[in-house]
Amino acid sequence: MDYYALRGVSSGKEDIHKAIAHLDKGLFPNAFCKILPDYLGSDENYCSLMHADGAGTKSSLAYLYWRETGDLSVWRGIAQDAVVMNTDDLLCAGVTHEGLILSSTIGRNRRYIPGEVIAEIISGFEEIGDFFSQLGMPIYRAGGETADVGDLVRTIIVDATVTTRILRKNVISNAKISPESVIVGIASDGQASYETSYNSGIGSNGLTSARHDLFCHEYTTTYPESFDHLLDPKAAYVGKYRVTDIHPELSITIGKLALSPTRTYAPFLLLIINELRDKIHGLIHCTGGGQTKCLHFIDKLHIVKNNLFPVPPIFQLIQQTMPTPWSAMYKTFNMGHRLEIYTDIQTANQIIQAAHSFNLKAQVIGFCEPSAHKKLTIQVGDSCYEY
Repeated sequence: MDYYALRGVSSGKEDIHKAIAHLDKGLFPNAFCKILPDYLGSDENYCSLMHADGAGTKSSLAYLYWRETGDLSVWRGIAQDAVVMNTDDLLCAGVTHEGLILSSTIGRNRRYIPGEVIAEIISGFEEIGDFFSQLGMPIYRAGGETADVGDLVRTIIVDATVTTRILRKNVISNAKISPESVIVGIASDGQASYETSYNSGIGSNGLTSARHDLFCHEYTTTYPESFDHLLDPKAAYVGKYRVTDIHPELSITIGKLALSPTRTYAPFLLLIINELRDKIHGLIHCTGGGQTKCLHFIDKLHIVKNNLFPVPPIFQLIQQTMPTPWSAMYKTFNMGHRLEIYTDIQTANQIIQAAHSFNLKAQVIGFCEPSAHKKLTIQVGDSCYEY
């Protein structure tokens, strides 16, 4: 049974990609973000970027956790999710110390989301903005919209849009990804030197699947507002855990594990982009589509990922609870690394050392080879998955 489809979502977003296939792809078609002429400054040496993303259905999980525990702090993590899903995509296009203009959009159902939650989210935006500013990548708040849209939203959705401009010569376009490229993976889990606690690595993708797969059916009656009322009951909260259950090995609640704020790679990326920009063949942020995201940025290339990190506990838990086929897991979640750097083998070693200086796990996870068409192979032990 395809539970993901039953829940009205698609990890690959095939219908969305089909709908936008005819649209102009910008100045650098294979770049991670769409890049436009410099409409902001009218300088032919520059280009403009605007990126929109958000925390997705992770906000519904934050709602569950807050209602069960009274812990308002989880909403700050939702603000971080909304910002980082934008900033790290822009970093993958080569943006570094250019100032970023941020606008947020919050749509809430006031019946369930009071002002104190909104205040916490706004504080979270300020907090993550201060973090980036301290890195020398300032974020300027341009206000935003907080709307009461109970007719459309059951609880709350938190989105953001980030705008900036960059010198065209500094764009990382992914055009250099070639059969000579090796792939360095940067882990999504653990605790980076700039993080205050353990990060499960889940990010902000696949949370519809994770939430319903992990947590118990009781939530369909206690918090019916937390999910689509048209959802087939067989697909709603089919797991065995409460959000307050403790993971036996990590001593962290399952809810907090699934709510780990999306890790930013900014401190590390700012360093290596500034030092090694010309040696970087491409940067891929493994977001929607998980480990298959790379297929959107290549052509006539076979990507082989044959040395992945061990699967982090959060993804093991999700897979074991359903169980979900591993092939679907790799297409839905990042499964252990959410950043891929395509480069040559010598530069790969420099990148790995730089990552370790931030307490980020890093290793060569694969390579590229010629192909008549784009293709991805994931090899894990004796198993092989092709996309």
